[in-house]
Amino acid sequence: LRSAIIVCYYRDVRKLSRRLTFSGVDTMIHRLEEQLYENVFRSSESNRISKQELLKQLTAMRDLVVEKHHSLFLQRIDSFIHKVKIFGTHFAALDVRQDSRIHTQVLVDINTTLQSQGQKGILPARYAGLSQEEKIRVLSSLEMKLDVNLFPKGLTRDTLESMYAIQEIQAMNGEAGCHRYIISNCQTAVNVMEVFALFRLCGWKTDKLTIDIVPLFETIDDLQEAESIMEFLYSHPVYNQHLKQRHQQQTIMLGFSDGTKDGGYLQANWSIYTAKENLTAISRKYDIKAKFFDGRGGPPSRGGGKTNKFYASLGNNIENEEIQLTVQGQTITSNFGTIQSSQYNLEQLLSAGISNEIFSDNRMHLSPHDRFLLDELGKVSYDAYQAFKTHPQFLAYLQQFSPLNYYSKSNIASRPSKRGSGGSLQFEDLRAVPFVGSWSQLKQNVPGYYGVGTALQRMKEKGLWEDVKAMFRNVLFFRTLIDNSMMSMLKSSFALTQYIKDDPEYGAIWQLIKAEFDLTATLVLELSDATELMQDDRTGRASIQMRDKIVLPLLTIQQYGLHQLHQAETDPVMKEVYEKLITRSMFGIINAARNSA
Repeated sequence: LRSAIIVCYYRDVRKLSRRLTFSGVDTMIHRLEEQLYENVFRSSESNRISKQELLKQLTAMRDLVVEKHHSLFLQRIDSFIHKVKIFGTHFAALDVRQDSRIHTQVLVDINTTLQSQGQKGILPARYAGLSQEEKIRVLSSLEMKLDVNLFPKGLTRDTLESMYAIQEIQAMNGEAGCHRYIISNCQTAVNVMEVFALFRLCGWKTDKLTIDIVPLFETIDDLQEAESIMEFLYSHPVYNQHLKQRHQQQTIMLGFSDGTKDGGYLQANWSIYTAKENLTAISRKYDIKAKFFDGRGGPPSRGGGKTNKFYASLGNNIENEEIQLTVQGQTITSNFGTIQSSQYNLEQLLSAGISNEIFSDNRMHLSPHDRFLLDELGKVSYDAYQAFKTHPQFLAYLQQFSPLNYYSKSNIASRPSKRGSGGSLQFEDLRAVPFVGSWSQLKQNVPGYYGVGTALQRMKEKGLWEDVKAMFRNVLFFRTLIDNSMMSMLKSSFALTQYIKDDPEYGAIWQLIKAEFDLTATLVLELSDATELMQDDRTGRASIQMRDKIVLPLLTIQQYGLHQLHQAETDPVMKEVYEKLITRSMFGIINAARNSA
């Protein structure tokens, strides 16, 4: 990354040298050009140029042009200065991410390894049985510099080496090059302090720990516990002191993808909304600025969909001075692949935050009754989704009729298809990208609507239908959720898998999904006073329908391949042919969908 951005700067300086041929300025440009050349082709610690040095030279150059050369071509120097301020010498910041359960294993392994070599362990004998407060007291006191060579190749050594690598990156590219460590599956304050302890075991001093530790709350239970976890950390003297050194800022990541996988579409989005409100309140109480980092994907079931409307719908109860979000897969290409699309989508994000602040109105504020309705909708949809998720044929159906098993054989997902290795596939280990993507390629898009229809039907039965309709008209957050769910449904087509309807083994679960889809479609149309899905977004509707027609042959070929594969289990040659057919069809289907996962 450093080499790439220095090459870009070198080219910019070469362009400047053709214009700025003024006395004194030409000498400064030539000197900077030589420095950048050395950094590209003969880089060493002695000649490594820093962001501050670059800005110092460019500012001096600018001042000379203003003072003695009538500010000619000043905009070109200013453009260069802006680039350096944005990209520095690191180009892009790297995040390091690891599952919380791994950190616990690593600490135990470090303790065991040290003791086996006759050294003093780092943990007390019954560490696993200690209370949270006792564990954190132990973790807060750990400080040494471990030698990674003490550990054989494996998880422990890899984890420690990644922490030492952060030191190297910061030494070369500055703190901006790598300063965040994300803890996925974060469930307790202990998970955060375990990472804090591991950094101190890698030689980092408490008062010089230039790392932002970022908890990632993913499941519905974790989202509900997030407030109490962060309050415990904010009030803990060691972690509180660390935050003071980090400018009283705490980045908190929230997982839309795994939240939806765990609790269904409505409950996940409502849980994240309330978690953000609670985390904002507790952070403000301790004078800490919360920065929310949304782990979102392309489709609505992973937090995607109409991003502008979603962020514009958040009220002042949620910190929004700075919002960060993940952009993954083909969504990067479709949203930022050209200057025009990149500019448009960045403007959409910026305008969402601006409009939220400037044009705030009642549509962004939830009344107590609105909250009651959303609580009820969330609970009912959660129960419906849980009942479906625990269906005995749930995973088997997905493996049998979708390309779920073939994500690991392609280079599509940013991470492996499942956590861990070996053994049979468990729902808890299944990652969000293959999970959502498989439903998308089945053209059933279950995570984007399942439970919504059941929840709306329950509101009707309770005599609250008119209240829900009023909330749809008046509350932008709820309307955006329903609009995005409509997008998921419009991208569905049960005609593709109609043949499963009468299957003796899987017909019942297909009919269960179809029934929920039909119920949801009927009720969201009634709710929105529309006659067709996405009626108010003609352009988006036409785009989806056009791409669906184009990709239909590939979907049909993929279903044929899956069906034939199960018939060819005993023929290794044909089995390989069908597996290639399935895998290669995935690429076209995913690209055509634009935000399938």
